Amino acid sequence: MFLGTHTPRLDDKGRIFLPAKYRDRMAGGLVVTRGQEHCLFLYPMDEFVKVAEQMRQAPTTSKAARDYMRVFLSGASDEVPDKQGRFTIPANLRHYAGLDREVTVIGAGARLEVWDSGAWNAYLEATEQSFADTVEEVIPGLF
Repeated sequence: MFLGTHTPRLDDKGRIFLPAKYRDRMAGGLVVTRGQEHCLFLYPMDEFVKVAEQMRQAPTTSKAARDYMRVFLSGASDEVPDKQGRFTIPANLRHYAGLDREVTVIGAGARLEVWDSGAWNAYLEATEQSFADTVEEVIPGLF
């Protein structure tokens, strides 16, 4: 499970260091792809296979499902971290997420998310109050 907030820097070659506590989990390979709110989703390879398999269950007659899968899968890039735990974020994905130097990596359960730090801070500022003010169930059976 991925938790927490980390702030690595993007280097001149478009690489970031994975947080040390996640390197073993990602050592065998990972997939980076477009996420919502213009962040990137980062999955261990085995978790991405599960997500892709769930997508295969969607009806191909649904335009919304086709559109989502096209955008999600066409941006996906499989990467293998080097011995220091660095991996390259392809240029098209850096552009999509507006990544420059300062990035924020957050744990999101089964995946990590990579955000431009300014965009993450703005998102968090805009949504923290509604999170604190939530009075009805958002996630069934949990909150």
